[in-house]
Amino acid sequence: MFEQTFKNIDDVLWKEAGCTTELDYTEQTSWLLFLKYLDDLEQEKAEKAELTGESYQFIIDKTHRWSVWAAPKDQNGKLDQNHALTGDDLIDYVNRKLFPYLQGFKERATSPDTIEYKIGEIFSEIKNRFQSGYSLRDALEYIDELRFRSQQEKHELSHLYEAKIKNMGNAGRNGGEYYTPRPLIRAMIQVVKPKIGEKIYDGACGSAGFLCESYDYLRQGKLTTKQLEILQKNTFTGKEKKSLAYVIAIMNLILHGIDAPNIIHTNTLTENLSDVQDKDRFDVILANPPFGGKERKEVQNNFNIKTGETAFLFLQHFIKMLKVGGRAAVVIKNTFLSNSDNASRALRQELLSSCNLHSILDCPGGTFVGAGVKTVVLFFEKGEPVDAIQTTPIFNQGKSINEQMATRKIWYYQLDPGRNMGKTNSLNDDDLQEFVELQSTFSESEKSWLVDVTDIDQESFDLSVKNPHKAEEVALREPQDILDEIAVLDGESAEILASILQLTVNS
Repeated sequence: MFEQTFKNIDDVLWKEAGCTTELDYTEQTSWLLFLKYLDDLEQEKAEKAELTGESYQFIIDKTHRWSVWAAPKDQNGKLDQNHALTGDDLIDYVNRKLFPYLQGFKERATSPDTIEYKIGEIFSEIKNRFQSGYSLRDALEYIDELRFRSQQEKHELSHLYEAKIKNMGNAGRNGGEYYTPRPLIRAMIQVVKPKIGEKIYDGACGSAGFLCESYDYLRQGKLTTKQLEILQKNTFTGKEKKSLAYVIAIMNLILHGIDAPNIIHTNTLTENLSDVQDKDRFDVILANPPFGGKERKEVQNNFNIKTGETAFLFLQHFIKMLKVGGRAAVVIKNTFLSNSDNASRALRQELLSSCNLHSILDCPGGTFVGAGVKTVVLFFEKGEPVDAIQTTPIFNQGKSINEQMATRKIWYYQLDPGRNMGKTNSLNDDDLQEFVELQSTFSESEKSWLVDVTDIDQESFDLSVKNPHKAEEVALREPQDILDEIAVLDGESAEILASILQLTVNS
């Protein structure tokens, strides 16, 4: 119903000089969608209030409502050309009046969990990139065709918006930063099995894919009014550092059905872990933290295991934020399992000792389009021992390291879809069906096996994937070794050529 409208909006953005990338397209579509959604929501609430004889206090002043500045209608319900701003007048109004007004909500809001605060935060972090008021007028008219009134309309819009996020994620080498393949997320959720009443957290939420899919998972079946209220207000928490991802996360959750998403715009890693109390912890953590990033020294000092690798800091954060008995599924690059540096080794030891690392999913190359690294998913439960991250180590004198481990056995699954992964051959739900089925009973197969923690080297804590059912693959040579050999061969060639040249000269 709305697919052609989205294509028309993209066509307008493609011609707009101020928008040059898929990221720009998604950003500009997001703020326009948000304001149209907000207008529909307010109109719906006003109509309900009128039916019950009550009055409704609009959030947005009349002058700045969508139905006044963006899409004024005549008495026939058509766009009122006499009152619709366009050209330079429209750009001037949006930049000089609308955005400053909306930004002011952040200071006027009573608390950060209100829709008013979200309005202020969004428009403080985003800017209008339209340079042509005529292009913006075209985009406004297309956006006005969209409706957010029924669940069916929201459902279709959420799918179209997800497709836009996927395109944005696939557009460059930072694809995995914005988009985690939804089949992988759904499989992770099916293993973790969140329940209504549990608190779900993603401290590096990006476009909020984990939270949206968790909401869809919990929304299945007939729920009571109380359960729906719990899902709306007391279930999901996300944190995101980057401005664009924050805005997209808010819009994505709104389209999935959460009216005032609890997404916090912050650098999660700057939070002091020593201040975390049990009331701050979560039952379920689902995340794909950014890897390859580097954090400043002052941020690293917040952690017991100091490292510049962002993903390793996030893993420490997640262990700390998980309740005892809580479950987590976290994507991380596969080199974490075997890196020999002190931080990697210490973090593996910490994970095995304070948590029951019960399953590791080994993902094939190309799972994350544009990310350029192989990944694994760690599934673990918080154990009973004292949390070692901010206190003393849990190992007691007189006992072996293995006796102190919360982990007893690790079940591995090597995902092999039987094809090369990429943009046109992306992961699907069928690829992960066997994994989910076998994981429920930790069954062994050609692709899955169990490792006893006593068989893990107590010095290196190497957890690398070594399928005992497959012949050992020949290790690939390091690039530097190959370059060094080429240099040697080039030197030898140069010497031979010089000798030949000398012989030619002498003759």
